[in-house]
Amino acid sequence: MFDKKYKQIVILSGKGGTGKTTVATALSEIAEDKIIIDADVDAANMHLVFDYYINSEYDYYGGKKAEINSDRCSQCGICESVCRFDAIKDFKVNRTSCEGCGFCFRICPDSAISFYESKSGVYSECELEDQSKFYFAQLLAGEGNSGKLVSEIKKKANGQAKGKVNWIIVDGPPGIGCPVNASLSGADFVVIVTEPTQSGLHDLKRLINLLKIFKIPSSVIVNKFDINIEMSKSIEEYLKPEGISVLAKIPFDKQFIKAIQNSKSIIEYDHTYGKRFKIIWDDIQKIILN
Repeated sequence: MFDKKYKQIVILSGKGGTGKTTVATALSEIAEDKIIIDADVDAANMHLVFDYYINSEYDYYGGKKAEINSDRCSQCGICESVCRFDAIKDFKVNRTSCEGCGFCFRICPDSAISFYESKSGVYSECELEDQSKFYFAQLLAGEGNSGKLVSEIKKKANGQAKGKVNWIIVDGPPGIGCPVNASLSGADFVVIVTEPTQSGLHDLKRLINLLKIFKIPSSVIVNKFDINIEMSKSIEEYLKPEGISVLAKIPFDKQFIKAIQNSKSIIEYDHTYGKRFKIIWDDIQKIILN
């Protein structure tokens, strides 16, 4: 099944706020010979926890924007009347509102509108204290096409998976949209982090249905399982016929909140969690390698 030396693990949640990044960061700190990717490019935050320095920064161009040349514009107003995003006012284009459809560019009778590649953000190639590569991105305000950015940052990272690199760990975006699909490219295994709530179970089901399409194996971590024991049981009952194992059930603990407030991983802030996440990491390796 695998024709490459390294294995790629993607951490997903189906929804935000489940503790996905907390788990991804803890596993990243335990794993050796790895590359780390923060693919949650709309809200990257692993860089707030890691100690790193930036080796290289790359501009990201995710689409095009319109711009009106006032010297050529006859102020006929056609462009403003057809812009469904209300991005054109007084013969000027609001860069943030422009969705880059190019309709105004195509219909302008004066050829006064240019349509150019626009910088949408930057992504960084970094090095952690243990000399592992770490990648994260930052979109500019109002910019989109985050799925394309996820693909670009993963392509850059995969190109560095040489020599001793055995693992690529990806902190994926929440949900099941385009950025999540992009984060699953080349994945060997998915760790799903969920919580015992109705919305948690709902989004867990949607994510598992997505993974069936990609045919990627997965296991589940139930975070804060003790805030609703009955719902945690419902999640486990749902997973059994799906043939998906529960890697761990983590209790609610204010130490996780304090770790975030102090910009530290949970295993750095509270060393008692180091052993717990080491067991989880060992179990993941057993599943993938056996």
